[in-house]
Amino acid sequence: MRLGVLDVGSNTVHLLVVDAHPGARPLPAHSHKAELRLAQLLDDDGAIGPDGVDRLIGVVHEALQAAEDKGVEELLPFATSAVREASNADDVLARVQTETGAQLQVLTGAEEARLTFLAARRWFGWSAGKLLVLDIGGGSLEIAYGIDEDPDAAVSLPLGAGRLTSAWLPDDPPATEDIRALRRHVRAEIARTVGEFSRFGAPDHVVATSKTFRQLARISGAARSADGLYVQRELKRQSLEAWVPRLAGMTTEERAELPGVSDGRAGQLVAGALVAEAAMDLFGVETLEICPWALREGIILRRLDHMGSD
Repeated sequence: MRLGVLDVGSNTVHLLVVDAHPGARPLPAHSHKAELRLAQLLDDDGAIGPDGVDRLIGVVHEALQAAEDKGVEELLPFATSAVREASNADDVLARVQTETGAQLQVLTGAEEARLTFLAARRWFGWSAGKLLVLDIGGGSLEIAYGIDEDPDAAVSLPLGAGRLTSAWLPDDPPATEDIRALRRHVRAEIARTVGEFSRFGAPDHVVATSKTFRQLARISGAARSADGLYVQRELKRQSLEAWVPRLAGMTTEERAELPGVSDGRAGQLVAGALVAEAAMDLFGVETLEICPWALREGIILRRLDHMGSD
């Protein structure tokens, strides 16, 4: 059947259409994406303002039309941290459902981490052993660890690249003292969780998902996305540590000229790099591998599992 996943994230609203059936690898058929930056549209009270809700509804309408045009039989719409943490989340969800018909499932941070872990486990398989999975989104950082398909530990921290950029790095390029303050904040937040994972022992394989990690790997010399899903892409901590001060000294426009860095993500790449560097350092990771599957694929895989057991 043809499944669609509508991901209302902190940076983008992304429709992924796949051809899938239980026991088979989902094959991408279509992708429709719109940058919305919900994480940066929150007002002083933490609410998504009327303009932001109107824009969200418009983008959801477009995605639903694209899903219909592509023959999607079942749509799985969900929202992550930007909607989850908005002070007017219930009102936003009600308006979206009333005006578009889409009933967004709001995932908890732990659910995000667990579903992303499931996707990574299926991609790398059982031979990867104990996995540590890192994912930097626009609103949050997800960390999960385990040897099975359901992780032994999974946490979500409010360390998304978009959120941190809005709150901590107002200047372009960012001020040195702001970089230092953000670095301290990020490391203190991550350090609180390290003990929860270290009691399980060292992972056999460390993987990362998300656009932020892919872009950091690309500027560090990894293969282009055009080279295909099955090319191994790695990010080394030593290389990342060398790039962090370089990125911090660039303007958004200069970062956007780097290989693999999009205009829409260039502004938040410094914050994302600080989170990635801190996570790799505090978890003792020298090298990680980029996983092309993430949360959307996890949603699809879980749905296929349920179909197979019906």
